[in-house]
Amino acid sequence: MQELVQMHVASCCQVLSLDREVMLRWVLLALLFGVCASGGEQKNKKVKPQSLSRGWGDDISWVKTYEEGLSEMVTSNKPLMVIHHLDECPFSQALKKAFVAKKPIQKMAKEDFIMVNLVEETEDPNMAPDGHYVPRILFIDPSMTVRRDIAGKYNNRLYTYQPEDMDLLAKNMKKAKRLLLHTEL
Repeated sequence: MQELVQMHVASCCQVLSLDREVMLRWVLLALLFGVCASGGEQKNKKVKPQSLSRGWGDDISWVKTYEEGLSEMVTSNKPLMVIHHLDECPFSQALKKAFVAKKPIQKMAKEDFIMVNLVEETEDPNMAPDGHYVPRILFIDPSMTVRRDIAGKYNNRLYTYQPEDMDLLAKNMKKAKRLLLHTEL
């Protein structure tokens, strides 16, 4: 009887060992399948191209180039707002975040301006009246005049704004709109 019990235990151990081996193979197969399937998903995902907003406001209609902005400005009789910035510049990033968070600015930009944001300088020397720095924001009226009189509060960088200057920027946007109304009369 003892011999019979030992044979039964040995046989059960072999079955358990086989069950474990089979189970381990199934688990490894499932993991391999999961890894392969997720790799396929990543390949099939299309990378969404960066929009012209570059994070400055996706609800705003942005033009691609400065020249296109000038053309649309004349056609629409709206002022052009030009934002010079760099993607990696921490000052540009901070200004962008404040610009997006200020709803009145987003609304005016969307409804009352032709908007362009540039990460490269233009050929137009009028777009750097006090130097090439970022960030800087300039306004151009439909008569193709760079509005040098619409400036920020810093003497060494007249056309720059910082995140805490969003109220001044909103005021200057309103000023650009008012000046346009006066030139139309």
